Amino acid sequence: MSTVRPRFTASIAALALLVAAVASLGVVGAPSAGAFTLPSFYDVPNPLPPGGPGTVIKTEPVTVAGLHGTMQRVMYKSKSIRGDDIAVTGLIATPDTPPPAGGYKVLSWAHGTTGMADQCAPSLGAADALPAVNAFLDKGWLVTGTDYEGLGTPGLHPYIVGDSEARGVIDIVRAARDLSSDVSTDYVVWGHSQGGHASMFTAHIAHTWAPELHLVGAVAGAPPSQLNLVYDFLKTSPYKYYLLMVGGAINAAYGDAAAPIGDVLNAQGQSMLPMLDEGCTDLLAEKSEGLDVQSLMVQQADGTYNPFSNPVWGPLIAAQDPANFSTPVDTPILIIHGGADEQIPTVSSQILAGQLCATGQNIERWMYPGRSHAGVIAPSLTSMTDWIAARFAGEPAPDAAAPTGQDDIDDTICSDGKMLSRADYEKPSTNGNGSGNGNHTGGGSTAPVATPVRNQPTFTG
Repeated sequence: MSTVRPRFTASIAALALLVAAVASLGVVGAPSAGAFTLPSFYDVPNPLPPGGPGTVIKTEPVTVAGLHGTMQRVMYKSKSIRGDDIAVTGLIATPDTPPPAGGYKVLSWAHGTTGMADQCAPSLGAADALPAVNAFLDKGWLVTGTDYEGLGTPGLHPYIVGDSEARGVIDIVRAARDLSSDVSTDYVVWGHSQGGHASMFTAHIAHTWAPELHLVGAVAGAPPSQLNLVYDFLKTSPYKYYLLMVGGAINAAYGDAAAPIGDVLNAQGQSMLPMLDEGCTDLLAEKSEGLDVQSLMVQQADGTYNPFSNPVWGPLIAAQDPANFSTPVDTPILIIHGGADEQIPTVSSQILAGQLCATGQNIERWMYPGRSHAGVIAPSLTSMTDWIAARFAGEPAPDAAAPTGQDDIDDTICSDGKMLSRADYEKPSTNGNGSGNGNHTGGGSTAPVATPVRNQPTFTG
């Protein structure tokens, strides 16, 4: 989005901007309103062919000027969180160089918010859909980019429904392997904004959803979290349409029985849901301008209009928040965030890193002071690429080398349940009680540690 937003301070109240954050690295020049017809490639066969998630349904070559490899558009099978076989579309870019022993390592890109309608599918604008693709192809990596469920294919996109996003990210890696025996089982996921959210959930489910694959690292740029604080900000913000997006998405994902839309939106609110399928975020912003959000919402038992207060919707929303991951995964996670992020408050990922570190997660966070939401990508790209390369090489995380790109990066690393500055992390322990990555001291620069919400359903379908 081009709207200028105010800069936010590191306060808990600022976290309410999180979901409004998901702008980003989407389709440049994609159509957003008016009559739109998908190209015939996006026609989904009925019935779907046999095969499990990752089975390729069809492909077509895509010409991208200056690409250091070849690209194809792909339609592949996945599964909704309700257990239905579905078709998902995306892109696969293959290097010009011959595959190494063991096959091409895979970088699976998770895109940021484009909208919920079919014309918002990034694969429609293939030349712009995979950021920094040549830098990765030059490393000899194959690059995949899912559209996610419902973008370019039937049904409303389950926006910010974590397991749906993650399945799209993982199953396109399976699709690449279905197309060629020259593709490794090793992959890394990278995403920014909504894609950072998808990256977190990919790490969370990868080992159970696709045990035949090996997710060796997850990079999450500005990932949304702390979702319980969203409503109070959004109801009076220019981004109030995100409330409709999240309501429509969760209802679409879980169905009327599990997520009755009438519990959170009244008749007037429900009458506005069709616009979610009419265009991308610019159209939604235009059509929601001047809306009184409270007039669209159902009052809850506690007297508020906050969907999180609803006994059915509260757990559903909580299930989409990476802050509620209560157990660590083997995959190392890297969070990258700009210190002047105008869309997702920087403090949110500081708190998230502390929450996950407290569970024992191998996690590192790079904060680039003065960098904006999208402006953090360029200065961090080289170090991020090196971080990914180290994971593909089998090196343990965190890396010995600190990130570069500017002089004042705040690099914090999880040790003994606390996020420490790199300098403190690297100090040898004086008591011999360090754990995880060796003997390290406590103390130092720490992120706030919060207790994850326990006993919330995971809703993995």
